Amino acid sequence: MSQIINRIPPAGRNAAQNRARMLISCPDQSGIVAAVSQFLYEHEANILQSDQYTMDPEGGMFFIRIEFDLPEISSRVEQLRTDFTGVASRFQMDWMITLASRKKRLAIFVSKEDHCLLELLWHWRAGDLDADIAMVISNHPDLQPLVEPFGIPFIHIPVTADTKAEAEQKQLDAVGENIDVIILARYMQIISPTFLQHFSNRIINIHHSFLPAFVGGKPYAQAHNRGVKIIGATAHYVTEELDGGPIIEQDVQRVSHRDNVEDLKRIGRHIERIVLARAVAWHVEDRVLVHNNKTVVFN
Repeated sequence: MSQIINRIPPAGRNAAQNRARMLISCPDQSGIVAAVSQFLYEHEANILQSDQYTMDPEGGMFFIRIEFDLPEISSRVEQLRTDFTGVASRFQMDWMITLASRKKRLAIFVSKEDHCLLELLWHWRAGDLDADIAMVISNHPDLQPLVEPFGIPFIHIPVTADTKAEAEQKQLDAVGENIDVIILARYMQIISPTFLQHFSNRIINIHHSFLPAFVGGKPYAQAHNRGVKIIGATAHYVTEELDGGPIIEQDVQRVSHRDNVEDLKRIGRHIERIVLARAVAWHVEDRVLVHNNKTVVFN
């Protein structure tokens, strides 16, 4: 069961300086919405948008995302968080309050393919991606001439089987403590469990298929050989299970026997670009809640 109240456009580049977002997940029970709404009212907040979803009215989980305005929120947010702990404890909430004016910092990891990277750069330059791209890290130097005109640092860190652990440490050093999310924009390396523990549910990957799908090498050739009628792409959070993390977004397009392998690759690249851009935008706008190995996306 889901409900959307007072739908408004994403904050985007003109986000109000007094706007904040509250994300909550907790066991479903009566009184949650009333308690949260009363809390915000008592703290002089004006609710602009409220999206909610319950997995099961009896014994399930409840999820809610609220956007609200509060005068001088930047100086009051810490006190707001402190005051909310009482409500959160009462309902056993996992929760967060974020400032819409505080843009998330992204690190994009790439290899040699440029289509997903370009899509993110275009959205960012147009102001449609409400985030700061802090750096692009690659295991190949090929895309450096593409990135540099955007004024974004390009960091080349080669990766081989013998140097993988050392390379990942260099990547972590480059990322530091100030990156909110890592985007794997067709980065053709498996991320180790050691690296993942630093960014739980904060690494987004684009997979070249509508998962679950063809595994191993040459996926589009496999799809062509099987005579598939749709191809797709999947954006998901990265976990230790290869291509098994919580799915954020998927899309497909119909194909036919007239499409050859190169046609499938071209169509696939288009879908990958769109799906990854959507997933990244929803993440940076705090529209994704993760529960176990699933997501609730308020888009």
